[in-house]
Amino acid sequence: MAGFVLTSPSFADGGAIPVKHSCDGRDVSPALSWQGAPAGTAAFALIVDDPDARGFIHWVVYNIPGSETGLPEGVSATAQPPQGRNDFGRTGWGGPCPPGGTHHYQFTLYALSRTLTVSGTPTAAEIRTAVKAVLLGQTQLTGLYTRQR
Repeated sequence: MAGFVLTSPSFADGGAIPVKHSCDGRDVSPALSWQGAPAGTAAFALIVDDPDARGFIHWVVYNIPGSETGLPEGVSATAQPPQGRNDFGRTGWGGPCPPGGTHHYQFTLYALSRTLTVSGTPTAAEIRTAVKAVLLGQTQLTGLYTRQR
């Protein structure tokens, strides 16, 4: 959807993700905001992955209320909305920490016609499967990160 846009005050699309959001810094999630969600959006889901590392999952957030227009910086792993398991093996945000070179981090936001019915601490694969039946639209924001060694 042309009008459905995801942005961050921390970095521009295609720009560098600040150190504070990575394993080299405080490892806090960046603030995100969105606008132009499709009509009928009842909930959102967000998946952050690194396609340069075979789709390594950094964050899974789901059942964000459809009335929301963003997420604040530093979302706690125990905060609402519910969060799934990342590929670091924990719930919540796991910031960029590439072994070498510059990696791309894709923040994909899904607009959904209803909340997802998932249990436990779902993986990104489980969320992606659940999203298929209720997807109204999606948008993406990409950030870059290179380790500060």
